[in-house]
Amino acid sequence: MNNLRSLSLSLFAAVCTAAPTLAGDWPMWGGTPSRNMVSPGKGIPTDIVSGKFLPKTETIDPKSTKNIRWVTKLGSQAYGTPCVAGGRVFVGTNNESPRDPTQIGDRGVLMCFDEKTGALLWQLVIPKVGAGKVSDWEYVGLCSSVAIESDRGYVVSNRGEVICFDVKGQADGNQGPYMDEAKFSSVDGKPVAVSDKSADILWVTDVRNDLGIFPHNVSSCSPLIVGDRIFVATSNGVDWSHLNIPAPFAPALIAVDKNTGKLLGEETSEVSKRVLHASWSSAAYANVKGKPMIVWGGGDGWCYGYDTEPYAHKDGFQALKELFRYDADPVEYRTKNGQPLKYATHDGPSEIIATVVVDGDRAYMAIGQDPEHGDGVGMVSCIDLTATGDLSGKALWTNKTVGRTISTPSVVDGLIYQAEYNGNIHCLDAKTGKTLWMHATNSRIWSSTLVADGKVYCGNEDGELVILQAGREKKLLGKVEFFTPIYGSPVIANDTLYVTTMTHLFAVGR
Repeated sequence: MNNLRSLSLSLFAAVCTAAPTLAGDWPMWGGTPSRNMVSPGKGIPTDIVSGKFLPKTETIDPKSTKNIRWVTKLGSQAYGTPCVAGGRVFVGTNNESPRDPTQIGDRGVLMCFDEKTGALLWQLVIPKVGAGKVSDWEYVGLCSSVAIESDRGYVVSNRGEVICFDVKGQADGNQGPYMDEAKFSSVDGKPVAVSDKSADILWVTDVRNDLGIFPHNVSSCSPLIVGDRIFVATSNGVDWSHLNIPAPFAPALIAVDKNTGKLLGEETSEVSKRVLHASWSSAAYANVKGKPMIVWGGGDGWCYGYDTEPYAHKDGFQALKELFRYDADPVEYRTKNGQPLKYATHDGPSEIIATVVVDGDRAYMAIGQDPEHGDGVGMVSCIDLTATGDLSGKALWTNKTVGRTISTPSVVDGLIYQAEYNGNIHCLDAKTGKTLWMHATNSRIWSSTLVADGKVYCGNEDGELVILQAGREKKLLGKVEFFTPIYGSPVIANDTLYVTTMTHLFAVGR
């Protein structure tokens, strides 16, 4: 390892007062480590009016809204999904509506808002890699959703760093031991001003540089916390040509110490040698008959299971023990007449971009590609996690009526709700995989479904929040116009629905 920028917990000079996580919080992508997009929230209205702009402004007139508790401006592009914990809302965006006039220009930004009022509490401004669309796409901003645990948060930056931060920001001072926030946000070597509206970084691990990672387009993964470890995908992928893999031996999934950022283990399944585009999927956690495991979708189109305890590899480093692998692409998507099918063709193979969801002893996954590649064949799979001891995961069922998708499924009450990039929302029987119904939204979907209080929520590229009745029969309950594309996924925390459009964050409730 070359100069991992991690700092020991023993150096911490101050102890923060923990912000309690409430039962109704949504503290990470997927809400819980199983990553299942299901919320216990209740009482969310379907009669919603997002409002109109005040003349010549980007401010929405609160008098023109209905059932909107508050709305706040983000940047010009927001692909991240918000997380809510301890009275705070965290969301990634870009810097095209800068809150700090001294830091302007293209940046990734993590914003932290007050849960009750929507007031900005602090922000983390992250300079770009400088590689353009190749590794840190211009103006895309911060795509990762945070993971919050007590008084700490974790995020993967647009530069491929894993960052630990104090959820209170600098409002209670710089807790240390990391004291270089002014330098961290600088783009020209000159320290920026740090105020009580700035982030308080606790440690930074520069995964991209220290492990020789080559992120393709963006770094996009949401951390998974398991005990004292954090599991993150590295976004390692192909270069601009889509033909070469600059870092075929770099790990696609790693574990770091949540207290220090120190590297604890890396996958040795050779995912990066086979990567089709990039390893963007976030990891999930399962406990199968008392056996804890990490379940993760790779950029090669395979689903992997790993032991949560790293082991000493024969080559002298700590590795993640592979428990099983399952090819989420059927053979006919990979080869035809004995020849490999080309990637980014309609009938060719896909990676797993959406997160694999764990429900009990089963895992559910769907394959897809970067939306720039258009429509193509897809498949939803269900595997039995109790039958993976021989390293060869086998599907209980597959469904090929669902095309390419980057949307994570919701699994509840024996049903699966799966959005497809072409704009369709599917309901499948979780036991058999049979399609029960399909609803066409007539617009592209990047958003994942969310199920709460007997309703299915999903956003689309036309800026519509589609609300369906959960159940074996299709019923459209409503369609709310937000007018700007919805690429992030809706979440519900403490009986409030959060909808992120490209430019604004809405808190919805009576």
